Amino acid sequence: QVQLVESGGGLVQAGGSLRLSCAASGRTFSSVAMGWFRQAPGKERERVVAITWSGGSTYYADSVKGRFTISRDNAKNTVYLQMTSLKPEDTAVYYCAASVGIASFDHHGILYWGKGTLVTVSS
Repeated sequence: QVQLVESGGGLVQAGGSLRLSCAASGRTFSSVAMGWFRQAPGKERERVVAITWSGGSTYYADSVKGRFTISRDNAKNTVYLQMTSLKPEDTAVYYCAASVGIASFDHHGILYWGKGTLVTVSS
């Protein structure tokens, strides 16, 4: 079993930045792909970013390319999401997630979910 705990959410003005963290505990953190989904009010949960265990491969949704950067520190069992140039449409609950591989990082392949952290971007 893996437990994922997110932190770093909050309120920020449009154009600002935030960094989210996801700390993993439990069984081995290595060899799994990690990343983030988000769910805005009244909308479905959507995949945002993901990174392989080695960090050698990443996925970014078109809506965040060039603005968000994912990274991970396996020694600390932590994955990070640096968000810049934030827009009001980025407002959502951000969920950390883990899957067997980056190819499985979708709604059907997620093995573990965090409880989420709220990001609010004001205009």
